[in-house]
Amino acid sequence: MEVAVWDTWVKRSDGRLMNFDIIVPRNFTDEAKIFAFGAEYLASRGMYGKLLSSAECRFCHIGVALPEWMRQIEERGYYICELQGCE
Repeated sequence: MEVAVWDTWVKRSDGRLMNFDIIVPRNFTDEAKIFAFGAEYLASRGMYGKLLSSAECRFCHIGVALPEWMRQIEERGYYICELQGCE
C-alpha cells in the first residue's frame, strides 16, 4: 500500500521538540482530519488541547507502508511513526 507521510514537529511543554510522522493512505487528503489524527496522538502523550496546523505538520512524501503499519492504518486510518522526543 502506498502512503502519504506528513512530517510533524511540536514543541513540548519542557521546551524540547517532538518529531513524528502521521502516515495515511496515499489518497487521503483531508488536512483537517490529518491534523486531528496528530492531536489525538498528542493527547495520548499527555498534550491535551494541542491543535495542529500547516505550521507544525506538512506533507513530506509518498512511500510504501511497512507491514507493521498496516494493522493500525486499517483499524484507525493512520499510523504514527515516532522519530524524536516522543518518549
